[in-house]
Amino acid sequence: MPKLSVIVPFYNVRPYAPDTLRSLHMNARHEFEFVLVDDHSTDETPEILEQAAEALSKVAQVRHVRHAENGGLATARNTGLNAAQGEYLTFLDGDDWLSRGHLGELVAAIEELGCDFVRTDHVQATGRARTLVRHPHGLRGEVLDPRRAILPADRSTSVDYAYAWAGVYHRRLLDRGLLHFTDGLRTAEDRPWIWKLHREAESFAVVNLHGVFYRRGVASSLTRIGDARQLDFIRAFDQVVEETARDRDADLLLPKAVRTYCAIIAHHLADIDKFEPAVAGQLRTRSAAAVRRLPQELLTDVLDRMDPSRSAKLRRLRRRIVSAKAAA
Repeated sequence: MPKLSVIVPFYNVRPYAPDTLRSLHMNARHEFEFVLVDDHSTDETPEILEQAAEALSKVAQVRHVRHAENGGLATARNTGLNAAQGEYLTFLDGDDWLSRGHLGELVAAIEELGCDFVRTDHVQATGRARTLVRHPHGLRGEVLDPRRAILPADRSTSVDYAYAWAGVYHRRLLDRGLLHFTDGLRTAEDRPWIWKLHREAESFAVVNLHGVFYRRGVASSLTRIGDARQLDFIRAFDQVVEETARDRDADLLLPKAVRTYCAIIAHHLADIDKFEPAVAGQLRTRSAAAVRRLPQELLTDVLDRMDPSRSAKLRRLRRRIVSAKAAA
């Protein structure tokens, strides 16, 4: 069994894949496994991966999988999880990269702490600028209860730091069904995943590692493309709310889920000009329907506690619902 499996999906990242693959080579060990998943790229990415897989196989174990059709990041990660054989697992996106030795430090951290998963900080790379982004949980290097890190509802917590690649995960989580993503989600795929992990895993820790470099401003990134795939955040947060409502601590946790959902809706409405006109219309309609699905008493309390700007956007959606019902 490999010590660590690194799952790396790629889709049309020809300009960035060489940096990603070079960083894997700098982290390679014979007991490490690199699972390279080509999500049916249509540029030169497949040729780059074929050459890289051959080179990497001399210094690490390599599995190279190509999808027959594009499935999106969540589906590609699931393909990698199904193929991975490692005792520990981590992720990297095909346009990001690692500092030298980062993977060895990840393994050392989780083995020393003996917990289900370990989370790390990361470095945001925008052009040549570098910004350290810290995990919201301040206590470092101690084993903690993941459920207790979901709250409080009114500030950023561990479930708001949803980046799957900022951490390492014991295989027992995969065996328990806690590491797979909701198949087909094109964006916000990390959100149901991180909530499930924190509700159902038994132990985690946060450590001061800064070896993941997350590339912002990529032209092909969904965060910069205003098409209908962006609206998958609604399906993702519907799942968060539905699953949290069934939790044994729903009374405690559901306000956090609803507050986060409302904040994300307000964020997208504030940035609505980036969407294609038809998609902007879908955003308004589907967001209004999402607000209608939320527990209304809890929603009122959340809106009363939110900042006025975001609250106002959501109250307008809510009034539209009431007006539509009255007209009917």
